[in-house]
Amino acid sequence: MTDFLVRNPEFRQAAAAIFAEAQFIVDLGLTPVTIEPGKVEARLPVAPRHLQHSGVVHAGVQATIADHTAGAAGHTVIGSGQMVLTSTFTINLLTPAKGEELRARARVLKAGRRLVIVESDVFACQGGREELTSRAIVTLAVIDRPSAP
Repeated sequence: MTDFLVRNPEFRQAAAAIFAEAQFIVDLGLTPVTIEPGKVEARLPVAPRHLQHSGVVHAGVQATIADHTAGAAGHTVIGSGQMVLTSTFTINLLTPAKGEELRARARVLKAGRRLVIVESDVFACQGGREELTSRAIVTLAVIDRPSAP
């Protein structure tokens, strides 16, 4: 396990805020479960609106929760005057996602001054069992937080 320098003593609040303040994420229903330095877990109760025509969770939903949870993990390793934006990400859809809930677990692999690299796994949960359904590698650009207008 990698230990990360905590640059913002309020990293938990900063990471939680990106779930509460992003209206699309609120509409989707994604919420944080745990927030630690370099690691975030989030959950999404699966609803019919998350499914594609064949009854499995849409790839776009999986990509969104993998990416957003990775961004939250990135927020735990940056300074208070900074934010992260996704620069690139690659997702591998490993198996159809079916279940009552999805869990995304993101962990920072490398925390640089200008780029943060995160691995984000998505699991489908059903009846207490988890199945890995997708894995993303997300590159986040670290930028200065814009001043309020």
